[in-house]
Amino acid sequence: MTERVDFYVLKSTVAQQRWAFACRLTEIAYLKELSVDIIIETEADAHTLDDLLWTFNDDSFIPHQIARDAQARDPATKVHLWLEPTAASCADLLVNLSPRLPAHWERYARVAEVIDADEERRRLGRERFKAYRESKVELQTHG
Repeated sequence: MTERVDFYVLKSTVAQQRWAFACRLTEIAYLKELSVDIIIETEADAHTLDDLLWTFNDDSFIPHQIARDAQARDPATKVHLWLEPTAASCADLLVNLSPRLPAHWERYARVAEVIDADEERRRLGRERFKAYRESKVELQTHG
């Protein structure tokens, strides 16, 4: 059951800034020994974020895996990138970089929505905010 959803509203419209912010969130969670599922939009985004998780900080090391289905998920790996989480996927934190409400989001203790300044992303983010609010989950906005 989800305890809280945090919306991180960024000032930039550059996707790289949104991904770098997601990497920092993931690093914080990983260092606290939490498991993280990151939802991305496309296969190309998965590969870009995959590279960025290795290189965004010279001093960090975040072992991760692109998970295409539940069978491919390595339980020993704490961080997974998903195009869409499966019913079997569950981690301590879900970081949503996609424009849609993630499937099975309620299975995660915490959800982080990373929204950039793009008008369409903001509009879709507001729709997700309303959906979470209707589910009676605690919401926090950081800007």
